[in-house]
Amino acid sequence: MICGVDEAGRGPLAGPVYAACVILNPAHAIDGLADSKQLSEKKRDTLAIEIKQYATAWAIASASVQEIDQLNILHASLLAMQRAVENLPFSPQLVLVDGKQSPHLSYPVRTIINGDSLVPEISAASILAKTARDAEMLRLHQIYPLYGFDRHKGYPTKAHLEALQQHGACEIHRKSFAPVKALNNFQGDVR
Repeated sequence: MICGVDEAGRGPLAGPVYAACVILNPAHAIDGLADSKQLSEKKRDTLAIEIKQYATAWAIASASVQEIDQLNILHASLLAMQRAVENLPFSPQLVLVDGKQSPHLSYPVRTIINGDSLVPEISAASILAKTARDAEMLRLHQIYPLYGFDRHKGYPTKAHLEALQQHGACEIHRKSFAPVKALNNFQGDVR
């Protein structure tokens, strides 16, 4: 069985990074799988339900803001990927990972650049990681409404950068990322 792995949330200035892994069921094809960034939010949400319902196995994991700041975003992403694969109910024969870097796993691993566009299992993982992270950012928006996480999901948009300038960084901002680090006005628990 082939397991596809991808992450979501390396670029944002806030929130955890998520990863997912998926083993598709060859007896139930899922139409429309693609890189999550190429799909509308509505299409991603619909496909995520279908993937969870029909895949042979799937798992989602994350690495926290603290882990991102401690390890760096690449290593935190790889940690989230490792956690996702380790959460599968059984061992895959081969793990296909989007990108050039692979997490430390006790299974055979192959990295594939642009795998989220080329390999259905990685596309499915991309969709699960993205929808899980987006759901978490919507939850965090309820706690930290000043930043507009419901709109930009923590990415460095103009509105997010303006909110950072106005309110400073909060607990879920990645202190090691340059736009946050440059503020020098960490506010702590801004709610």
